[in-house]
Amino acid sequence: MILVAGSANLDFVVRAQHIPAPGETVLGQSFTTYPGGKGANQAVACARAGGAPTAMLLALGDDAHALPLLASLENAQVRLHTVRCPDQATGCAFICVADNAENAITVAPGANLHLQSQHLPELQGVSHLLMQLEIPITTVTAYARRAQAGGVQVVLNAAPAQTLPPELLQAVDLLVVNEGELRALVSEGGTVVTMLRQIAVPTVVVTLGQRGCIARQHDGFVLQPAFNISPVDTTAAGDTFCGTLVAHLGRGETLAHALRTASAAAALACTASGAQSSIPSALDVDNFLRQQPTMAQRHIDALKNYCGLDVPA
Repeated sequence: MILVAGSANLDFVVRAQHIPAPGETVLGQSFTTYPGGKGANQAVACARAGGAPTAMLLALGDDAHALPLLASLENAQVRLHTVRCPDQATGCAFICVADNAENAITVAPGANLHLQSQHLPELQGVSHLLMQLEIPITTVTAYARRAQAGGVQVVLNAAPAQTLPPELLQAVDLLVVNEGELRALVSEGGTVVTMLRQIAVPTVVVTLGQRGCIARQHDGFVLQPAFNISPVDTTAAGDTFCGTLVAHLGRGETLAHALRTASAAAALACTASGAQSSIPSALDVDNFLRQQPTMAQRHIDALKNYCGLDVPA
């Protein structure tokens, strides 16, 4: 079983021609609400990827905003460990999605900040614990250390970016970050490969948007160029990647295979609107992958060059 511990938010989404600059008012084109939150998005992605049961530990308020979140998770067949916080609002996110598919997000965490160390359920039968940083970092650290002590693989998506305490990193088996989050974790800049070598975690995956992703597993590197799609909304693409990645690792697949499948799922998530509403099924991902041509060597070489890996002349 995969256990996700993290945030659940109701997303309030406005589509607009562009994301407002500071002090600017932009006239929006449409407004919709979607179930979201990094933790809940990753739990849904993990469950839809199939192969391993998925459970989630989350905190919600006793308000109407909690209802669509519960419904979405239950429809995805995620087993729930729900902590109710009657004096707190359910978490919300305010998202502007531009016509170029980029987004800007502001989160009001609410009940998410009240998930505490004592709320972690028993870990018997859990192979991987997947977490993010939209709940208190002290809670994340406590969960990671308890999972490590129980022989559970700890996966951390270090988003939103912040400084991580050494005792947390020491308990992490797999770290997933984007390039900006990677830079926030290292003392010295440089190429992606240079920065990867500074992080004392057995496996680190860096997502690089439209370029693809790279992983360092001990002393070796695995690269996965991005798939070519026409994006509509990039919301939850990273969460889809994380949930799908862990689901496939939980099935005992290789890191290279898991990265390819997770990249395909994230690409598909960019072709639909919303967070959990955009996360594809395993069948959709399989069909997408069957239609993809063999990745050209020039795409692999371009990714190597960007990351700072040597490319033969």
